[in-house]
Amino acid sequence: MSGVVVVGVDGSPSARKAAEMALGLAESLGASLHIVTAFDVDRSETFGVGSDEVKVWNSDAAENVAKSLADAKPGMEISHFAARGKPADALIKEAMRLDARLIVVGNRRMRGIGRLLGSVANSVAHNAPCDVYIANTYED
Repeated sequence: MSGVVVVGVDGSPSARKAAEMALGLAESLGASLHIVTAFDVDRSETFGVGSDEVKVWNSDAAENVAKSLADAKPGMEISHFAARGKPADALIKEAMRLDARLIVVGNRRMRGIGRLLGSVANSVAHNAPCDVYIANTYED
């Protein structure tokens, strides 16, 4: 394999679209895919009752997406990592640690008022140690 493609996810449909794009790019480049999720505080939600309870942590987003993408592309090397901190910082640190070839981010919050507040894509694009691909994750 030739390099690593890093993508950030947060459990949203927009992030899922970016991860699917990253998977296709990684496959085309002959690279592995590394899925990152970032969180400020690790929170959990409990679903079910009694012994049938399941606890889901917000840091599980990367693992869940990695597993579902791995099922879609058997044989593709896909890893995941959860990091405490801001999403852009986590993506950049992982890209540096892995000497990534490419970071893929979605374009969420790059329109309207979100442009003024800043976005993960904007922060990554300005500070990445490698190329950045901004995937169109809007529905329109």
